[in-house]
Parts: sequence; C-alpha cells; structure tokens
Amino acid sequence: MAAANNEFFEALSMLEHERGITAEYLIEKIKAAIIIAVKKNYEVEEDHVKVDIDPAAGRFDVALIQDVVADEDWYDEHSEIGITEAQKIRKSYEVGDRIVTPLKTKDFGRIAAQTAKHVIRQGIREAERSQQLSEIQSRAHDIVQATVTRVDPEKGIVALDLGKGGEAILPHNEQVPGEVYTEGQTLQVYVVDVVSTERGPRVMISRTHPGLVKRLFELEVPEIFDGTVEVKAISREAGARTKMAVWSKDPNVNPVSACIGEHGARVAAVVEKLGGEKIDIVKWSEDISEFISAALSPAKVVKVELLPGETRSCRVTVPDQQLSLAIGNKGQNARLCARLTGYNIDIRPESGYYGEEEPKKEAETDTE
Repeated sequence: MAAANNEFFEALSMLEHERGITAEYLIEKIKAAIIIAVKKNYEVEEDHVKVDIDPAAGRFDVALIQDVVADEDWYDEHSEIGITEAQKIRKSYEVGDRIVTPLKTKDFGRIAAQTAKHVIRQGIREAERSQQLSEIQSRAHDIVQATVTRVDPEKGIVALDLGKGGEAILPHNEQVPGEVYTEGQTLQVYVVDVVSTERGPRVMISRTHPGLVKRLFELEVPEIFDGTVEVKAISREAGARTKMAVWSKDPNVNPVSACIGEHGARVAAVVEKLGGEKIDIVKWSEDISEFISAALSPAKVVKVELLPGETRSCRVTVPDQQLSLAIGNKGQNARLCARLTGYNIDIRPESGYYGEEEPKKEAETDTE
C-alpha cells in the first residue's frame, strides 16, 4: 500500500496534541497493529511483513516479503515465490533473494482493519498509561500537593486527587495520629513509591514518612537544597516529634543554624506544615559518642560508653536531674535517639551509674 493519506497523519497530529502522546510512539504502535493484521490475513511470519510510515511525506507502505525458491519447492503463495514467476518481475532474481510485494488497502479486509483498530486503541491506552506512570515516577520521593476527595472513617482510608498524577489512597497507617481530614482539604503528602499495575500506576503516599520532613527542609533551607548541608539521618514519630541529624560540607556553615534559620523562621515553617510536630535538629558526627550525645538533646550528657559486642549498644550517663528529659515522655526521646544513631541506648543517672560501680570495686578490695 503506497498512498498519500493526509487524514491519517492529521489524526496522528490531533492525537498527539489532545492526548499528549508522541507521534513516534503512536506510529510504532500502528506499525505493530498493521503487522498483526497482515500476519493474520496472509498467514505469514513477522519477518515476511514490511511496514514503513513516513510522516514527513504523509505516506505509509505495507508489503509482503517473499522468498525466491525453486519452482519445485514453492508451496506458500504469500511468503514464497517460484523462481520462474520471480524472473518475470526481474530477470536478475535468483533463488534465495527476497522480493518486496506492495499490498493494497483492500487486501487487508474487514477483519484486518478491525484488528488494527483494536490494537491501535489498545496502544493508545498503553501510551497514556505509560506516560502517566513516567510522570508520576518522576515525583517519587517528592512532595505532592493533594486534595482530599473522599474520607472513609470505617475503613480508615482517605482518597486523594494528585492532579495530573491521578488518584491515591492514604492508608490509616500512613496518616498522622490526631490529624483530621475533610473533603476538599489540601495537604502535602510524600510519594513513597510508584508501581505499575494492569489498572495503571499505583501511587504509595504517606504523611508519616521521614522523607516528608527531609523534603520539606530541602525546600525551606537553601543550604540543604544546594548540597552544602546534608541530612544524614531522620527518626520520626509522626505528629509528635522528629529528630534530624545534619552535617555541613563547608566548615564555615553551621548545619544546625542553617536549618533553624534566623529567629527560628525556617524550622518554624516546617513545623507549621507538619501541624505543630516538634523537631530536634542535631549535628551529625563521625564520632559516634559525640553523635549520641547530640542526639539525646535537649538533655545534657555526662558520658557515653560504647559496649563491646556486635549489638551496637551503649551506656549513657546523664545528670540526675535530666534523666527524665533524656528518656522523654513514655521513652520517646530515647527511642528517637536510638533510631537516629542505630544504637541501643541504656540511659542511667549520674549517681546511679557510680553507685553500681563503686561497691563492686570495694567488694574486690575486701576479697584481697
């Protein structure tokens, strides 16, 4: 088939404009559809079909590719041609050559046309789904402004409209305790991951993920955004408290001060977006004892003793009057510190620590 088809290419251009699908992608799908139609109608393998589409010239060509065989070996009129018939077309043809035979539109028939139409429609749906997936995947590990479209108190789920990214469900375990969601409300969610399914991309979102805090600080603190200050670790109990360890590549830049901002403006902006969640920003250090001491902030630390073994454990001594502060409400400060540093932490008061050690020494002395 070699025919100018302006309407065909105008339709391609319209689809590209209205659907946002590239003409190149559509052409590949259409070529695949036509190949399927020709294979079905002529009962040939794919290597016996040739499809060329030239948008610039506004033409597309479909042809059968026939193998030149000896007359006595000829048996398939569509995929083969006998040497005698071949040489009627061109005397120079020899056994083993391949002849390209153009096809006309009417040779496809109604079934071939329907097959092509179906596959093209399917290809368009796949293209839209693929482009949607690609767009959403580019937003993975980022913050998305979403609108609440439905709240199901019984199931504990919240449906959100992500704009061009489609829809997503905020499950109960990814919701901040105490937050109340209402239809029409806008809120920021963190895109944890995007997975492809038969029904389209599935977007996994969260309001409790530590990545939400990190991304908010990246947007609020230029030194984090440009890489001068690095967020080394975050531990979070959503809605209550977050601890974040930061480090500066530039010795002239204080990473904690950069994150707090002048008069606390930067950290206050993040706290507001998190609904008042408290945030402790501490300086990260390669010296694990220093890091643990900083991570127990706001409590002061007297001593950090790293315990032997592979359990990554330590014993921390704090002033007696700061024991409750170090442990925190229901152990929260100690838990967050342990998650931030990766160490199991045994917190003891200064008097209690020495009270255990000194009698032991006295007992050893008496034995002598």
